[in-house]
Amino acid sequence: MAEGRKPPVTVLGLGLMGTALAGAFLGAGHPTTVWNRSPAKAAPLVALGAVHQPEAARAVAASPLVVACLTTYEATRETLEPAAGELAGRTLVTLNSGTPPAARAMAAWAAGHGARFLDGSVMSVPDAVGRPDTLLHYSGDRAVFDEHAGALAALGGDTVHLGAEVDLASLYDSALAGALLPTLLGFFQGAVLITARGLPAGSLVPYSVKWLEKIGTILPALAAEIDSGDYAEPASSVGIFHDGIEAMAEDPAMGEEADIDFSWLAPIAALLRRAVAEGHREHSISVLTELLRTPPPSAPERAPSPAGP
Repeated sequence: MAEGRKPPVTVLGLGLMGTALAGAFLGAGHPTTVWNRSPAKAAPLVALGAVHQPEAARAVAASPLVVACLTTYEATRETLEPAAGELAGRTLVTLNSGTPPAARAMAAWAAGHGARFLDGSVMSVPDAVGRPDTLLHYSGDRAVFDEHAGALAALGGDTVHLGAEVDLASLYDSALAGALLPTLLGFFQGAVLITARGLPAGSLVPYSVKWLEKIGTILPALAAEIDSGDYAEPASSVGIFHDGIEAMAEDPAMGEEADIDFSWLAPIAALLRRAVAEGHREHSISVLTELLRTPPPSAPERAPSPAGP
């Protein structure tokens, strides 16, 4: 490779995220080869200088670093099966959804074909790819990560190697993903309440951001309680949350006034009721971690009220 020339990269999969990844590599000066099951999706990237290969095997053969951004590990393996003979000596990076066991199976499959392997996760949306503050997690052999760190930095400035255990990126992705949809649903619920009064949803945004920032400041203390197993001195108790959600359930006028469906909160309400029933009313809300570690009792849960949980 000529001095100063950026190493070539191949990107497999050109959905919204894959297209953003390929664009970031191109923008950073990496010769970029792309492949997609639907070739038409490659056209905008070809216009920017990418090389489109219609066959996955030829795309893999084009670069020492192959980044696969398909839906799941299974889809990645299915795509790479015809190209397996080209993987030996190359580094395969997966940036897809899946579970830690699936990540381990993918790593074993790659090793069986002579490839070095890193698993990864993009902790942001496609539009944020390439920005200095965009977070990406990787796991696997540290030496392999270090070799390609310069190229991978094109995808985001906050690039973290979590450790040599190959499934750590998937593990942290799974752990963090659990907070996303409930958080969004909470905002959507708030938007319904606000807009039902004729106010714009946008008026809720600055206060939501401040609220999320405040939540961020209490996470270290909650994590310390979880690590120690001591929930006896709460800043916020189970009882406070329990009584708040029960108040919503017992006031059907609230749901009717905004014409809102609170039923998505039913499992959360059931978990809080279980915590109180098991004697945790005065404990920190972080004690719910212990309930999540164990299956619920076999007794049927109380059905939610029509107006809410």
